Amino acid sequence: MAEKVRRSAEEWRASLTPEQYRIAREHGTERAFTGEYWDAKTPGTYRCVCCGAELFRSDEKYDSGSGWPSFTAPAAEGAVEEKPDDSLFMRRTEVLCSQCDAHLGHVFEDGPAPTGARYCINSASLRLDPGTQG
Repeated sequence: MAEKVRRSAEEWRASLTPEQYRIAREHGTERAFTGEYWDAKTPGTYRCVCCGAELFRSDEKYDSGSGWPSFTAPAAEGAVEEKPDDSLFMRRTEVLCSQCDAHLGHVFEDGPAPTGARYCINSASLRLDPGTQG
């Protein structure tokens, strides 16, 4: 695995919009049905807005009805990390970029076959690279 991308808060703020910083670096979320990619159908690769790492592919994207971009699986094993999240008085599993620890969203076990996973990801944590698939 490559060495983690590490930057100061000031460096992250300089390279991200205030909304991207709030969500990706401060573990925020966007309102449902408001993000740029929640209903996007453009083929391509979804990359981390912070470091550019390949995270998800449009082939695994589906309409979950949740209002956030949803994927059945990451682009590759090790692309994301998962950790327990007990905030908001509920148990969830947070999804982070494995390269820079950016907060992406959460994964749930109510997705479609074949994985049964629903990676519910904030648009503000992603950058779509259109026309690419890996």
